[in-house]
Amino acid sequence: MGSLPMTLLALVAARGAALQLQGNAYHGLLVAINPQVPEDQRLLANIREMITEASFYLFNATQRRVYFQNIKILIPATWKANNYGKPQHETYEKAEVIVAAPFWKHGDEPYTLQYGECGNMGKYIHFTPNFLVNDYLIDVYGSRGRAFVHEWAHLRWGVFDEYDNERPFYITGQNQVKVTRYLIILLFLISVLMDFRKMEVGPFSLRCLQEAFAGTISFEEQGACCFNPCFSLLETGKVWGSFHTLGSHFDDRINRLRQAAELYLLQIVEDSSYVGIVTFNNEGEIRTQLLQIVNKDIRKQLASYLPTAPPTGRTNICAGLQLGFEVIKKQDGTIYGSEIILLTGGEDRKIIECFSNVINSGSIIHTIALGSSAAKEVEQLAHETGGLTFFASDRLDSNDLIDSFSGISSGTGDTFNHSIQIESAGGRIENYKQFGRAVTIDSTVGKDTFFVVTWQAAEPPKIALLDPSGKNYTNKDFEVDKVLRVARLQIPGIAEVGEWTYALMNTHLSPQVLTMTVTSRASNSTIPAITVTAHMSSDRNKYPKPMVVYARVSQGLSPVLGANVTAIIKPENGNSVILELLDNGAGSDIVKNDGVYSKYFYSFSENGRYNLKVHVQRANKTVRLQPTVPWSHSMYMPGYIENGKIQMNPPRPSITSNEDIQSTVGGFSRTASGGSFIVSAIPTRPYIDVFPPCKITDLDAKTADDTVILSWTASGDDLDEGQAASYEIRTSESPLELRDNFDNAIPVNTSTLTPQRAGYKEIFLFKPEAFAAENITTIYVAVRAIDKSSLCSDISNIAQAVKLVPPMDYLTANAEYNVSTIVLLGCGCKSVFSYLESNSHKNICKILEPLKVKHESVSTQMIM
Repeated sequence: MGSLPMTLLALVAARGAALQLQGNAYHGLLVAINPQVPEDQRLLANIREMITEASFYLFNATQRRVYFQNIKILIPATWKANNYGKPQHETYEKAEVIVAAPFWKHGDEPYTLQYGECGNMGKYIHFTPNFLVNDYLIDVYGSRGRAFVHEWAHLRWGVFDEYDNERPFYITGQNQVKVTRYLIILLFLISVLMDFRKMEVGPFSLRCLQEAFAGTISFEEQGACCFNPCFSLLETGKVWGSFHTLGSHFDDRINRLRQAAELYLLQIVEDSSYVGIVTFNNEGEIRTQLLQIVNKDIRKQLASYLPTAPPTGRTNICAGLQLGFEVIKKQDGTIYGSEIILLTGGEDRKIIECFSNVINSGSIIHTIALGSSAAKEVEQLAHETGGLTFFASDRLDSNDLIDSFSGISSGTGDTFNHSIQIESAGGRIENYKQFGRAVTIDSTVGKDTFFVVTWQAAEPPKIALLDPSGKNYTNKDFEVDKVLRVARLQIPGIAEVGEWTYALMNTHLSPQVLTMTVTSRASNSTIPAITVTAHMSSDRNKYPKPMVVYARVSQGLSPVLGANVTAIIKPENGNSVILELLDNGAGSDIVKNDGVYSKYFYSFSENGRYNLKVHVQRANKTVRLQPTVPWSHSMYMPGYIENGKIQMNPPRPSITSNEDIQSTVGGFSRTASGGSFIVSAIPTRPYIDVFPPCKITDLDAKTADDTVILSWTASGDDLDEGQAASYEIRTSESPLELRDNFDNAIPVNTSTLTPQRAGYKEIFLFKPEAFAAENITTIYVAVRAIDKSSLCSDISNIAQAVKLVPPMDYLTANAEYNVSTIVLLGCGCKSVFSYLESNSHKNICKILEPLKVKHESVSTQMIM
């Protein structure tokens, strides 16, 4: 059958920096410098020195097992040309290490962004330019090489911190104060062996590396010359592009394609890009050579070359790609670093014939599969070249094609020039009915703001758009193309901040699909815009393994909190699934308030392709941002002991206080495509229950006299959805018994404990028999949820409750009080101390009060 592929090539650094462990060496480590960082050659010298030093530390710490071999440093195009090499599959977004200044004042503390559980690889390590060039910070955080190895454990092996800056001590069962720390070089070696075995580390905690390398690594110079890393300096080049369209026998497809491609050319692709157009079916035709986008006229000229009728013939993707390579090579002499968008709606069994040439070309292929008949191999082509994958269904009531093109931007990291999708909505509207809603333009965007309406009938709908000041825009204010069935309005200058309300009325006699798309860019060249990036935990999944939906909401590198995030997941043919993503530190969300919102997805309706789209909104309210980095980070050492004397390090660099860090952005709206993924091995109905409740990860334990007060976030019947049937709580004097032999630990009577719906706060009180014994003051507690099919969750994190017996002289001096000290030791060895009065009811109320969460139902139950 016919097909409708389209290819866009943009000659920029590609997105597939492939870090690999070959033999004993890591190859392909990518360090990328943000385009906003001013040129400073000291950065390059110190990056080299840091990783070279780190390679020696890593080599010796792993008993001569692994080291860094080939490192690539991606230099922004904003720096002066200096005979740097050209990137191939390297982009800023795919870098394992980034060099950038945080927008909010997190200080210069290195950290690693981690989405997943212990054992899952992180996203990137972040160093600031100040950390790399100012030597006084070495006294604060240790040598740069050691700091790099520390962060490498977070990034590569998913190791989490085990120290806590706010609660650096905990109480042992013998009433001794201990520092929260571990020295676990052996676990570090286990992690390295996991790399060798190419195994997943799994859900268990690796405990997390400390600054344990200091003083424990024997630094050997013998053979060092063999392990010096090799560095390549690459500079992000100019942006090039070339469109390619292939034939289809479906007129509605060609019109939808033109609508989406025109929007890309007029609104999405960055200024200074080079774009050309090629059409092909069996053979190719050059519609225009590469043109540089320097003004609106060039954009319109390029759009005029888009095909207006579907060509006929079979699909030959390889011929189109080859012609695209020739167009780019003619302009720049190389294909290295080119990015290609390949859209196809038909099968091409011969595509495999050019896989090897395309992969070895140094080009990256982004794919958009249109409809269920699209070639199954295109995702593999994207995967092999480090590209993005999208899926657009043939259903006319979707905006999938426009969303897919809106989700593709250059991989330079220059988000100030990226187009940001504010709104993407639509649906099938009955005759003389309308749809509409309010869209918020916030202060971080407003430049190049477009409102774009599409329809199906011969005449456009009635358009009404109201700005925050009450100015009304109607059809006469829009640029209307009745042939393409698109109406476009560009707001001059910077769009006004506030709510813009639109309404689209179908004046046609028959129902038709109407859509609204709103895009904009950053309004200020120095203040980052709020952005949203979304993705699934993997691009291929086999039932019954559940998946996780992630959406990161950030301003620059700082998390944005308090947003309402909704994910829409569409299969090829079935109904959409709508999920509310949360940043609450429970269920699939590993870290609370890190700006990463997530949710389990397991409602697979069919085998095949799915696409992901997220809507993000926040009301006009003040939300405090995180004053410190919430992710795994380098530990500040206030001092050390030398020859029996305490030696103090320089003070830790100041970090802005909570009161100074508030979001003044107000409300905002965003929409983002999260690409596509493929699910296989789904059985025919009826389904059996295979999804247990999710693991409880935020169990807290406090004590008031002889009562233990537990709190946690409720899990569901299936992972983090629904309502569990019951909870099983057990205690032990040994945390290892709970972890390794939970069924044999002491059970707690939970007969009156009824689980709430997933996401709600649970509070449960009980009196452990162990506290009645005079010599037992410490117990450990864990919980697991059980669903109606008797499937059990994993064992929760282990909480520690300590009842300290006050010294006799204190009791004598305070005879009117019976004082208990409450200690909480949760995951990560976190401790809390407080002193309570003797009245048990008053003590319990004091503890329960801060546990109550606004807008959440709190279940408080007690076993005496």
